[in-house]
Amino acid sequence: MAPSTTITILLPLFFSLSVSLHGVLGEIICENLPKDLCAFSIASSGQRCLLETYLTDGTTEYQCRTSDVIVERMTEWIESDECVRACGVDRNSVGISSDALLEPQFTAKLCSPACYQNCPNIVDLYFNLAAGEGAFLPDLCMAQRTNPHRAMIELLSNGAAAGPIASETTAPATTTTTSAHFAAAPSPALV
Repeated sequence: MAPSTTITILLPLFFSLSVSLHGVLGEIICENLPKDLCAFSIASSGQRCLLETYLTDGTTEYQCRTSDVIVERMTEWIESDECVRACGVDRNSVGISSDALLEPQFTAKLCSPACYQNCPNIVDLYFNLAAGEGAFLPDLCMAQRTNPHRAMIELLSNGAAAGPIASETTAPATTTTTSAHFAAAPSPALV
């Protein structure tokens, strides 16, 4: 009878410990990520991780931080090396800028089927950056595929030509990144 009593007591204890350890071990906290996994990661809280620099005794150090940008439909995401290569992004990026969309080589990689159809985290991020510049990433990808130079001119003119009328009709950019944009955006026929 003693062994069954021991099992009855230890089994719930083991179960509760395993559940609590899963929460501790499975949780992604940006500040705990190493430099080479920080960029393009999403914490368990749904907030994007970003790589920041700071100076210590004249030496530049890197630290992973939690940003204010929330991704609504993705959590606990560390971008794969395959997506980093396919999309042409750099894990050592300090901050992310829409300026990369002006580079035809970058846009070609971002719009490639290997990236656009398989890497929703990176595509969602750049979808929102393009939207902040008044561009629609699927349209930019379509233009990039047919005429890369025209795509860059259109992106530049969208940002530079926004006058009072355009700014009244254009929805303001938000600080919340959502994968709903990616899901709602029609995927351009990329070859």
